[in-house]
Amino acid sequence: MTRRALVTRPREDSEGITRALESRGFSVQIEPLLEIVIERGVSLPLNGVQGFLATSANGVRALAANLDDRSLPLWAVGDATAACARELGFRQVESAGGDVEKLAALVSGRVDPRHGALLHAAAGKLAGDLSGRLGSQGYEVRRVVLYEARTATALSPSLIAALEGELIDLALFFSPRTAATFATLAHAVGCQDACRPIAAYALSAAVAGELATLPWRVVRTAAKPEQEALLAAIDQGEWP
Repeated sequence: MTRRALVTRPREDSEGITRALESRGFSVQIEPLLEIVIERGVSLPLNGVQGFLATSANGVRALAANLDDRSLPLWAVGDATAACARELGFRQVESAGGDVEKLAALVSGRVDPRHGALLHAAAGKLAGDLSGRLGSQGYEVRRVVLYEARTATALSPSLIAALEGELIDLALFFSPRTAATFATLAHAVGCQDACRPIAAYALSAAVAGELATLPWRVVRTAAKPEQEALLAAIDQGEWP
């Protein structure tokens, strides 16, 4: 029988992981636990800016929706965010290959704060304090809220049916917020025991921590917070 994987990412971010899972023989059920709402027509404070900071692909999309000139450098938190920037026409893109800490380290090693400010395309809620880390090193970081990530308020009927029918073999979680949302909503509809046959895969230890209230068959964590590392963990998994 074909194994089924649950992807909980926003729909905008699900295409690449869906293709990767399908190439491994999984069928994929997408359940976006976050809806991305982009602000448009924002007047960006670009005077004196030497480059951009992007901590998610959604930040890149929101920046591109409000910016015509994409010639300035862009420093991205990870490879997927960097790839999105290149696809949207940003000409100078560099990836930190990890998390906010690595992005701050990349910028501090590459960028002279005397040459201008950095504009951070951000969401209303942030994971990590990039502005604080760089600000303590003399950088001016202009954080502009360009999108909002709204959490789901209920699991879809199709997902509830799949859980109750034990049709899900593994579930992928990419952020603490989506993991916490899933746990809350599963408890709300009494589906927690339906998680017992499922292997949960978390992008980081923080994500895995939010899954701890549910009785998964196993919880596995990626070796580093990147999609390829999460897929490697799935490749190494034991399947009944």
